[in-house]
Amino acid sequence: MPTGLKHLLQCHCILPQYRNSQNPVFHKFVVFSIIDDSGTLVPKFCQCNNCGVIHKIIDICKSEIIPGKDESRLITHLDDIKIMLPQDLASILENYDCDLPTYENAKFILDEKAWGEKLILLKESVGDEIAGKVLMFNGPKDWRLETFSYTNLIDTVTKI
Repeated sequence: MPTGLKHLLQCHCILPQYRNSQNPVFHKFVVFSIIDDSGTLVPKFCQCNNCGVIHKIIDICKSEIIPGKDESRLITHLDDIKIMLPQDLASILENYDCDLPTYENAKFILDEKAWGEKLILLKESVGDEIAGKVLMFNGPKDWRLETFSYTNLIDTVTKI
C-alpha cells in the first residue's frame, strides 16, 4: 500500500527578514508526497509559496528547481483538490484554513481507504503544552474532529 507524508523542501529564496543576515536562512515550505509500494517517492511538481519558483520533488526533503519557470499548469492547486473531495470534508478543511498539503493528504487518505488515519488541522503552543485538533478518518463518509493536548517535555527540560 502506498504511503503519504508531509515533508519540508528548501528553496533558494530568502525571507525578507533574513536578507541582511550574515548567514541567511533559506525558506522552507511543506509539501505532500506519495511513496509507492516499492518505497520510491512518486516525483511531482510544486511551487514555492514565497518566491513562486517551480520545484520537482525527487525524494523526501529533496527537490530540483526548474530554471526559468515561475508558472506551470503541472503543479496542483488547491481548487484542483477541493473538487475531488466531498463537500462537507472540503468545508471542514476550509474552515480550519488548511494548506494544499493538508488537502492532498485528506484526498490520499480517502483514495487509499486508510481508515484510522488522523490529519492534524490545528496545533498551538499554550505554555509548555501543545494542543490542537485532528480529523479522524473512520470510513468513506465517517470522519470526526477530536481535540488533543500533551506536555512538551523537551521545552520543559530545556527550561530547567
